[in-house]
Amino acid sequence: MALQDNDTAGYLVDAVVEDNPHAEVQYQPAMIRIQAEKRLVINRETMEEKLGRDWDVQEMLVDVISIGGNVDEDDDHFILQWN
Repeated sequence: MALQDNDTAGYLVDAVVEDNPHAEVQYQPAMIRIQAEKRLVINRETMEEKLGRDWDVQEMLVDVISIGGNVDEDDDHFILQWN
């Protein structure tokens, strides 16, 4: 997954790393790439803790540059997985 390097993405990276300790984060010019084997999970609850406010899972799509894999999304989680 690749994100724009902006303020909101910083919170998103913190949440992803907390929920996915195996994830690798690479900072590139104007972009943050997050990679992991098999699966990445973004939990609404973790993101709300980081932001200090309510957060809709679909808000993250504003910061996404690209996503590769199978997406499973509901009100509480955004799951990206690869087989």
